[in-house]
Amino acid sequence: MSTKTQEIALLTETSWEVCNKVGGIYTVLSTKAKTLTDKYGDKVVFIGPDVWSEEKPSPWFEEQFDTPLTAWQQQVWLPVGVEVRVGRWQIPGNPLVILVKYDGMYADKDRFYGEMWNLYGVDSLHAYGDYDESCAFAHAAGIVVESLVNYFNLQNSAGAVAHFDEWMTGMGLLYIKHKCPSVGTVFTTHATSIGRSICGNGKPLYDQLKNYNGDQMAQQLNMQSKHSLEKAAALNADVFTTVSAITADECAQLLGRRPDVVTLNGFEADFVPAGRAYAPKRRAARNTLLRVAQTLTGVEYGPDTFIVATSGRCEYRNKGLDVYLDALNDLAAKNPARRVLAYIMVPSWIDGPREDLRVALDNGNTHGLANPVVTHNIHYGYNDPVLSRIYQLDFESRLKGNVSVIYVPCYLNGVDGIFDKTYYQLLIGMDATVFASYYEPWGYTPLESVAFGVPTVTTSLSGFGRWVLDNFRNDFDACGVEVVNRTDSNYDQVCQAIAGALGRLTEMGADEVKQVVAAARATAARADWANFITAYYTAYDMAVADARSRLKVKG
Repeated sequence: MSTKTQEIALLTETSWEVCNKVGGIYTVLSTKAKTLTDKYGDKVVFIGPDVWSEEKPSPWFEEQFDTPLTAWQQQVWLPVGVEVRVGRWQIPGNPLVILVKYDGMYADKDRFYGEMWNLYGVDSLHAYGDYDESCAFAHAAGIVVESLVNYFNLQNSAGAVAHFDEWMTGMGLLYIKHKCPSVGTVFTTHATSIGRSICGNGKPLYDQLKNYNGDQMAQQLNMQSKHSLEKAAALNADVFTTVSAITADECAQLLGRRPDVVTLNGFEADFVPAGRAYAPKRRAARNTLLRVAQTLTGVEYGPDTFIVATSGRCEYRNKGLDVYLDALNDLAAKNPARRVLAYIMVPSWIDGPREDLRVALDNGNTHGLANPVVTHNIHYGYNDPVLSRIYQLDFESRLKGNVSVIYVPCYLNGVDGIFDKTYYQLLIGMDATVFASYYEPWGYTPLESVAFGVPTVTTSLSGFGRWVLDNFRNDFDACGVEVVNRTDSNYDQVCQAIAGALGRLTEMGADEVKQVVAAARATAARADWANFITAYYTAYDMAVADARSRLKVKG
């Protein structure tokens, strides 16, 4: 019988995205934190990389010197070059956080890699890119977890659970498995590195999944080290989890272990303005989106303009950015009932905001600018696939038509120099979103959208899309979502279906829109962390039970 989670004395979760917003995992952790802290209080400790400086501090971390970890911090011994800062994550729940500097781990890299090869068969010989940095952080994080376990005398009590997210933290899990058998370990892959690589290289994942061998594909795609580490972490964790049923199938085939628990990603309602605050924030967002568009293009966008957007990682094929643009092209041919302003909000390699656009915004100049389809300067923009496709479809010269497209190639963190609002502060002003993903293990962006009362279009290849199909009637009126069937071979049909869905939204009257918005919010309520967190509790129970079994065997 599983041990009840309230007996957990320490729960750590290690991720590269703790107080470090890179992608969707930040949203997973930051929205889940309040639910965890409500249950466990300061027994929950998040561990992230200290990649910040005095000149560029983390906007999400506040260092504090009077916490339940202060005495530990004052007494802890760590290797030279490994330092910690303790504080609170500035999100709902304000959980304890340890930020770890990991420079000292590079000097021990070769010995450590050799040890991990001998113990777990992790092949680090073919490492490149971010592998060494990720492993240095994970190694240091493992040492920090070991120190906490020792300080709180949990070596023999099976009262600690250490949760690690993604391949980047895999070395930390393997370190804890070797050094701290009393600790129950949980490993979550949010997307397999090899599955993402298969898709990113234009290969069909779904039709051919049963024919792929993960190790063979890793060698073919030069992914041996990341795949080897991820596979070792998955195979050696007490509990292996992933975020959707579709990714569980992928893990079973490519990593050789079917996840023990599927931990769907919820959302925290505290992130959404409520009550009387909602309407003015929506108006402010729409005013900003329309003002930037009019200043950039010289086109007057009236208050009835239909604003649609896509966002997320800049993975042109995986995130369906290609489909989105081609669907907008199809929508323009259908002559939608309202003028459509379509944004693409995905970060690229930028050189800052366009100075001419900043000046025009400051001066109230709405005559339009050259190159009126992009808000920030992009390094080597001629190589940017999104910008290239915008030009190929001739949206630059069609701005006065019924569909305008504007590319926002930056992180919307509130200080981008053009909008100076966060993504959530702008999302609330949308009329719809589209997430046409080909590879999307979960799909936080469509869930965020419906949480803000914005109807969304997504695909059957996303975990969120599959969840909607399993739990709702597939219709805007029923759930605020339309899930388009996507396969390896129906690209044109997907584009047409998305264009049709957007066209129907532009034709809806005020009462229909209210119904769709209400349905979207009701769907988001079903995905609240209060409902989805139980899968995590199950995982923690299983990890504690495994740790107790080990201690009994040792004794």
